[in-house]
Amino acid sequence: MGATIELTASDGFKLAAYTAGSADAHAGIVVIQEIFGVNHHIRDMADRFAAKGYSVIAPAVYDRAERGVELGYTQADIDAGRTIRMKLDDAKLMLDVEAAAAHLGAKKKGIVGYCFGGTVAFWGATRSRSFAAASSWYGGGVAGTRTERANCPLQLHFGEKDASIPMTDVDAIRGAQPNAEIHVYMGAQHGFGCNERGSFSKPDYELAQERTLAFFAKHLA
Repeated sequence: MGATIELTASDGFKLAAYTAGSADAHAGIVVIQEIFGVNHHIRDMADRFAAKGYSVIAPAVYDRAERGVELGYTQADIDAGRTIRMKLDDAKLMLDVEAAAAHLGAKKKGIVGYCFGGTVAFWGATRSRSFAAASSWYGGGVAGTRTERANCPLQLHFGEKDASIPMTDVDAIRGAQPNAEIHVYMGAQHGFGCNERGSFSKPDYELAQERTLAFFAKHLA
């Protein structure tokens, strides 16, 4: 449905991005990848938001470390994705997020991310002023930066059985972000929203997506 374009960040770095939806949409959404790159799943998620009437962009934020990353979900892919993630400079990563937001123009914008991207979506709320709403799905790095102040409404989704995000972390996040909308999906594991992973839970994905769309409809109107 979409197309791949080139963005230029404020420091001159050029990166790829997948775009979907009409440029004339009333609002825009930046979609942030998992550790697996802008792969089939992330493009599919971008297309789903575009189908709801948004202008959508998914920047290839791994391009600074390695271009064209599209991984699957085997243990080897997980290991490769983690290795690439460790090469990223988080400050420069946010320049790429800002470039994606700027591409959407002056319209109201939201940011949503999954796994690693869930952490980046949280940073979109705390380290940027480009967004009117941020939805984070099972971001493993949120707990470590939970005390950062959010500049926009914030929504977070976690799986109760996520082996990498214990409920003690979720409780700590809740305490640090009392104004955030936080949802815990009982029995759900990490990556429950990805239909290409063994941990996919269709009912939990559908509920989380419904809540995300309602959140954006409210704050990006």
